[in-house]
Amino acid sequence: MTPLRLGYLYGIVAYLLWGFFPLYLKLLRPAGSMEILAHRIVWSVVFVALLLGAMRNAGFLRALLRRPRALAGIGVAAALIAVNWGTYIYGVTSDRVVETALGYFINPLVVVLLGVTVLGERLRPAQWAALGIGGLAVAVLTIDYGRLPYLALALALSFAGYGLVKKRLGLPAAEGLFVESAVLALPALAYLGWLAAAGDATFGQVSVGHTVLLVSAGAATAIPLLLFAGAANRLPLTNLGMIQYLAPILQLGCGVLIFHEPMPPARLAGFALVWAALIVFTADALRHSHRTHRTRRATTTPAPTPR
Repeated sequence: MTPLRLGYLYGIVAYLLWGFFPLYLKLLRPAGSMEILAHRIVWSVVFVALLLGAMRNAGFLRALLRRPRALAGIGVAAALIAVNWGTYIYGVTSDRVVETALGYFINPLVVVLLGVTVLGERLRPAQWAALGIGGLAVAVLTIDYGRLPYLALALALSFAGYGLVKKRLGLPAAEGLFVESAVLALPALAYLGWLAAAGDATFGQVSVGHTVLLVSAGAATAIPLLLFAGAANRLPLTNLGMIQYLAPILQLGCGVLIFHEPMPPARLAGFALVWAALIVFTADALRHSHRTHRTRRATTTPAPTPR
């Protein structure tokens, strides 16, 4: 199998797993969202530590301890991913899967907005148009919900910020996930200990299957991230961007078709505006990528030698 096809395979499987993740989270009830989050953090550390041990790649920690700025960045990334995970788990367990899907639909637009506000990037006219349509979509959905779609906005902002920090850190997927989870592990363990002491923990109390599912949260977290890293190393960014919408489409399908969450006309109109913004955004990205590729080919192709 060629590296390109392998990249597509990794990417599609990663987004399929993320797309059907609400089905897994629903199986973890009656555990509350904070208990699920704590188990997700703790078992992620365990799973990735075993993986790194098998890869014999523990030496990166010694090098990382000599980089205080990187450690500070990891702390910020850990806080952002904890907010993202916690918000997503709360959204799914409180029967708001449709709103969580909205968060990942608007995430690319928030990434562009961060590029302007944080990195000082200049946008092309089509990107401004996509942001304008996205803003209109949020306004329509605010009227429909009777409030800001704060879960969707929190998911989009936290994941976009996490991506920005991760890009600057440049850590490999497994090593980065291990350190971020390790930063959060002590508070997570303290919370689980307090929950057990209060008699409110569900771990080991519901059924063997429920306990196994909670333990599996580490693998369910790490495997899609590692597959995504494999895809990112093999696919052009525009190709990877095209398949990123697979996950929120599946999440939306889970919310509407499986969990029977309401989709009134006004909410559907808001989603339609989001999709219109994404079409404008993706078409512009593809056009810009093709133009850049042609320019590079023109500048690297040697001129014919005169005879």
